[in-house]
Amino acid sequence: MQTEKSEQLRSVASDTRGKHRISAELKRLEQETRFLEEELEQLDKMEAASAACKEILSNVETRPDPLLLMTNGPTNPSWDRWFEGPQDKSGCRCWIL
Repeated sequence: MQTEKSEQLRSVASDTRGKHRISAELKRLEQETRFLEEELEQLDKMEAASAACKEILSNVETRPDPLLLMTNGPTNPSWDRWFEGPQDKSGCRCWIL
């Protein structure tokens, strides 16, 4: 008789822990659902990303970069020879491997 009562108490105690876990998990899922719904509402209110990208691109393309010098060509054409490489590969030993 005593063992039956103790088993019943254990089953009731384990049942309340199970209920508590289930209710805690349910609350967590409800919070996550609310968070996702709020995020979806914010996304609906936002502009399309492509429209924002087009606007930024048009602003960037129309304005010159303040860090770059405005030149239409090389300042000193003789400097180009240093970056083009040798015209006659047989005359330069640095390009022969």
